[in-house]
Amino acid sequence: MIPYFTSLAFVVLAEMGDKTQLLAMAFASKYRWQIVMWGVFAATLANHLFAVILGSYLTIIIPLQYIKIVASSSFIFFGLWTLKGDRLDNEDKRFNFSPFWTVTFAFFLAEMGDKTQLATIALATRYPNPVQIWLGTTSGMLLSDSVGIIFGIVLGKKLPERGIKWLAALIFIFFGLTGLYDALKNYL
Repeated sequence: MIPYFTSLAFVVLAEMGDKTQLLAMAFASKYRWQIVMWGVFAATLANHLFAVILGSYLTIIIPLQYIKIVASSSFIFFGLWTLKGDRLDNEDKRFNFSPFWTVTFAFFLAEMGDKTQLATIALATRYPNPVQIWLGTTSGMLLSDSVGIIFGIVLGKKLPERGIKWLAALIFIFFGLTGLYDALKNYL
């Protein structure tokens, strides 16, 4: 269960202030929250399944030692990316389908190359159980986006976004540095 909970925690952290969380807030102001959550769920299942498969096969092609270094470095990068922040570039207006399919397609495309998808790939290279990674990252996305919707609508964005971003970024950087140390300790 460690891969599941680790994946869940990393995605929740990665989503704080992420464009897909902003997208969830935008869609929740337009559509019923249930439609938004089902769209997020469908998009995340498909997107993160792709990421887990890719991450699982990388360990067959590339030696594990190199993957650990890259994965740990990527967590430091995710921390810095979290500090930079994301903004919503009309992803909520890009499609004109039914509300469910609009949310699903927008989320799927917004996740392509996003830090949560990249974190999913990195986690899949690190842990041998891809199903737990897939379910953990999907759960983390749903949890984070539901919190974003609730706080965004109910509290009118009165949360200290800057503090949340800094905390998430520092946790990412900490795990990246400890992972790098572990991967390189024999060379130091």
